[in-house]
Amino acid sequence: MSNDRVGSSSTRNTVPPALRVSAALGWRFLVVVASIYVIGVIFGRLASLVVPLAIALLLAALLAPAVGFLMSKRFPRGLATVVVLVAGLVVLGGLLTFVVMTFVNGVPDLAAQLARSIDAVTGWLVNGPLRLSESQLSEFADRIVKTLQDNQSGITSSAITTAATVGETLVEMLLVLFALAFFLYDGPRIWQFLIRVVPDGPRRRVDVAGRRSLAALVSYVRATGAVAVVDALGIGIGLAVLGVPLAVPLAALVFIGAFVPIFGAVVAGGVAVLIALVANGPVTAAIVLIIVIAVNQLESHVLQPFLLGRAVKLHPLAVVLAIASGLLVAGIAGALLAVPLLAVLNSAIRSLLSEADEHVAPADVHTSEPEESAPDEPGQDAEADTPRPGAGT
Repeated sequence: MSNDRVGSSSTRNTVPPALRVSAALGWRFLVVVASIYVIGVIFGRLASLVVPLAIALLLAALLAPAVGFLMSKRFPRGLATVVVLVAGLVVLGGLLTFVVMTFVNGVPDLAAQLARSIDAVTGWLVNGPLRLSESQLSEFADRIVKTLQDNQSGITSSAITTAATVGETLVEMLLVLFALAFFLYDGPRIWQFLIRVVPDGPRRRVDVAGRRSLAALVSYVRATGAVAVVDALGIGIGLAVLGVPLAVPLAALVFIGAFVPIFGAVVAGGVAVLIALVANGPVTAAIVLIIVIAVNQLESHVLQPFLLGRAVKLHPLAVVLAIASGLLVAGIAGALLAVPLLAVLNSAIRSLLSEADEHVAPADVHTSEPEESAPDEPGQDAEADTPRPGAGT
């Protein structure tokens, strides 16, 4: 036994300390990466279930304060939930109806303008510096038609796949609505049920961390909604003043795109510039481009630092990497959910590592207040040095 101990000690002494530390960190890193990979594979297989539940949780974070407000007016929780859901569906249905009708009514004018634009482009190709002949243009058009005919089977299968996708989307929307109703009505009891799996010792800390995470999620949804409204109004008013068709549907697209930070506004703005180019020509398109850039600069340098930065407390580089990773892993849904997921994890980890949260009671964390998304530690945040009531002793 003593010889084994001497051999083990001598072996440990022959291994450089740097190599021992690197090996210890390396296998732990591999375990973490493998765990994340397994979780990602499971979530990927259950995407049709996980994504609707995540969207329902985002909507619950947005609507839960309204339920709380009605309950403060002596509404029963069930009635408050029904009122908020019905009002939300009415508002959403009215907006979608208005946007769709506006789009349908604007399509004929856009089609006529597109035909005029094609004639103008054709005239420029024939009479401009390229001096293309009518036969060359006709040959080019025939190639496009032939390409469509050759790929007709692929287009048909894509249409069938799209129809199936629409059916799946409707089912997922019903799941979102069903889950949202239960999150709003029974959210506190669902959370208490979930934390029962945590041992008694750390249960209070986990409860506080979960409430911090929900506060971060509420703050994120509110801040993103405010940013989306400003983006939609700025670009929508600019399109309407310039006489660009489909200004209202494009503004709605900008509003939806703003929920994917950084990339969403760029893509939606690009669509607006493209339609302005087709419908109103290059001068109007250039002006729309300037408006889109100005609105994006306002979002990046004013709205996001003051609203999103305060809400999620994440570095812009972390936001960009999270969106890129979500886009690669789960497409548009991943890009939409990456930042709120990162905000939730960031808030939970900060709470679990915080000494200040050791003495905070779960009931003292108010999830509807943005400042409750992080522990009250001096020097950690700009607003942390100001004492807040109910933040602990």
